[in-house]
Amino acid sequence: MDAITDSFIAFISNENNFVGLIALALAAMVEYVVPPVPGDTITLFGAILITAYGWSFWGVFGAVMAGSVIGSMMAFYIGGWWRKRREHSAHRHESIDRLVGKFHRHGAAYLVINRFLPGIRSLFFVAAGLAEMRPVAVLGYSAISAALWNLGLIAAGSALGANFETLLGWVQRYTLATWLIIGGVALAWLGRALWRRWRSAHRLRRGSPGA
Repeated sequence: MDAITDSFIAFISNENNFVGLIALALAAMVEYVVPPVPGDTITLFGAILITAYGWSFWGVFGAVMAGSVIGSMMAFYIGGWWRKRREHSAHRHESIDRLVGKFHRHGAAYLVINRFLPGIRSLFFVAAGLAEMRPVAVLGYSAISAALWNLGLIAAGSALGANFETLLGWVQRYTLATWLIIGGVALAWLGRALWRRWRSAHRLRRGSPGA
C-alpha cells in the first residue's frame, strides 16, 4: 500500500465510528472524481472494520454506497456540463460522438458493470452525461453496480477475517487482469481501425488514374 492509503486507514482505525464512516463515504465518492484515489482499498478495510473491530455492517455498507452513488452522479453532471460546452463549440470529436451513440443504445449495461472496471469507472458516467441519460435511471444503475461490488468486497473481507493483505492482493491481481484485458481490447480495436484505414487508402490508390 502507498503512504496515503496507510495514513488514511490509520486515521479511520483511531477515530470513532461516525467520523470513520464519513471518511469511508468521502473516499468512495472522491474515487469517481479523482480515479487514482484507491477507493476499493478503503472499502476492503471497511470489511475488516466489520469483522475485526465490530463496526456495523449496515453502517459501513451504507457509507461506501452513499459515497459511490454521490461520486458517480458528480461524474454524470460533469458529463452534462461538458455536453453543453460541446453544443456551443465549433470543434467536435468523432470518437466522442461514437461513444455517445453507444451509450444511447447500451448505456444501462455499461453503467451496471462500471463498478467492476477499476480506473475507468468515472468515464462511464461522464459518457452518460454526454448522452443525456435520465438522472433517475443513472442513479438506479449506479446503485445496483455499487451494491453488487461493495457487497462482494465486504463478503470476501468478512470471510477472510482480518487478513487485509491477502484480500488486498486478490483485488490487486483482479485489477491487473482487468487492465490487461482492457488494454488488449483497446489494442485490438486500434489495430482493426488502422487496418481498415490502410485498406481504404490502398483501394483509393489502386482506383485512382495512373495507379
